[in-house]
Amino acid sequence: MKRKAVYDCEEGGVLWQRGPLLGRGGFGCVYLAELKKSKSRTSLYPQLMAVKCAEFSVSNSLQKEKQVFDDLCDSPYVLKCYGEETTTASSGEMIYNLLLEYASGGTLSSLIKGSDGGRLAEPIVKRYTKCILKGIDYIHRNSYVHCDLKPDNVLLVSSESSDFVPKIGDFGLSRKCQRNKRRKFDYGIGGTAPYMAPETLTDNIQEASSDIWALGCIVLEMFTGKKVWDSKGNMGTDEIIQKIADRYELPEIPNEISKAGKDFLKACLVKNPMFRFTAEMLLNHPFVSEFDETIRSQSGEVLDERGSSLSNNPDNEVCTLTSYEESSTFTSEEGSSTSSSSLSSDDEEECDSQEFCSAPVSTVIDEDVHLHKVKQ
Repeated sequence: MKRKAVYDCEEGGVLWQRGPLLGRGGFGCVYLAELKKSKSRTSLYPQLMAVKCAEFSVSNSLQKEKQVFDDLCDSPYVLKCYGEETTTASSGEMIYNLLLEYASGGTLSSLIKGSDGGRLAEPIVKRYTKCILKGIDYIHRNSYVHCDLKPDNVLLVSSESSDFVPKIGDFGLSRKCQRNKRRKFDYGIGGTAPYMAPETLTDNIQEASSDIWALGCIVLEMFTGKKVWDSKGNMGTDEIIQKIADRYELPEIPNEISKAGKDFLKACLVKNPMFRFTAEMLLNHPFVSEFDETIRSQSGEVLDERGSSLSNNPDNEVCTLTSYEESSTFTSEEGSSTSSSSLSSDDEEECDSQEFCSAPVSTVIDEDVHLHKVKQ
């Protein structure tokens, strides 16, 4: 069913006024929203918000996304959700509204495209990578898989400093998976083709390691300013999918990237998901572990990765991570860096029990190269 764009619901909610259109997607539209009166400002409603909205009759995906945001509400690297509200458009239609944190810096994708030469400097890549990685680690620790990580879904939110904080958003395709249990989903799997992991395309599986593959694609795109598989922008979706699914095909990593950066990318872009680094392991990698991306509250208090204040505890160190032992890594025959400890018999057993989702599928691809897989 084709969903109509919501242009006629300008009235807004009880406390907020709908502003200009920010974007459109398969779910509906995103608008800027502002509180009607400054005195109505509360801890739950900032002065500016982004509102995702759709006709109530086709808002199931937004309502499911609201539940995911509720479960992932305790990280400074995940976009905040301020609640939901149902309004009535001027045409009389019921509109479902999801109230989200406003990212005044736009998306990571727009930043990359607007950068000099389309590339980000390595210190910026390190900072953004660490923030995104902490968000991924938080998502995985809460038994979710995002399933659609890409620069368009990393939002840049203003902070007290002059820098923007990258935060993960758009959980419309995310799945909650259970450890030690294979869980099939009748509604299939999905994602955006250039960022999908090989096992997703060949074995219909999306697990935590699939998000790590997508992270590698994002980091490489920050370095090069180009999509991983389509640097010239002239490849069709089918050709991209074939490259990803080819067991011998790996993304090209430019020589100008630092040694630590190359090793980090190789740890993400491993064809076999069992040998791919986890988010927790990558946080100890020297590419990001030596970088301090301290997050502060509006009052200037230093916050930990869960958003809790550390200022009252002098024993706490912000962003202090376990050192990465280079002696524990090696380069496989495929050129992928991995941890030697990950090959122990105990860890092999753990790999077999990683959370994942699979389903029998057929493939439908839309014009935005957004790949959906649905049950036959």
